[in-house]
Amino acid sequence: MNDQQTKEQSSGVRDQAIRAALDQHWAASDANDFETEHLIYHEDAVLDYPQSGERTRGRENIQKQRASQPNKKRFSVRRMIGGGDLWVTEFILTYDGKPSYTVSIMEFTGEKVARETQYFADPFVAPAWRANLVERMDA
Repeated sequence: MNDQQTKEQSSGVRDQAIRAALDQHWAASDANDFETEHLIYHEDAVLDYPQSGERTRGRENIQKQRASQPNKKRFSVRRMIGGGDLWVTEFILTYDGKPSYTVSIMEFTGEKVARETQYFADPFVAPAWRANLVERMDA
């Protein structure tokens, strides 16, 4: 095996490990298992919420911030794409029965998240003027 093939094989193994860690992370998030949910982060990870202008530094603070959330929440992953150091998860985060369409952008160093940015969007009613141009999607 040449150097390029070795590198590609190693990259594929790493991507599989990250994908498994992400699957575990989102399942733990949905189960409110805060210990397991935060195993994916480096100790000095950074979490940004651009829409509210908040930045949380450190795995411990990220976990405390999420564990103190008073609402009942559920996570439903729609899709996950990525490779190498950059992974994106699109999911529906439901707080007390109200859905918020969410995108999580995770930047990895090794097999742990160094930085995550999350964007949130509320659902809205589609305008009638474009009904003949679109098809309805199931949420």
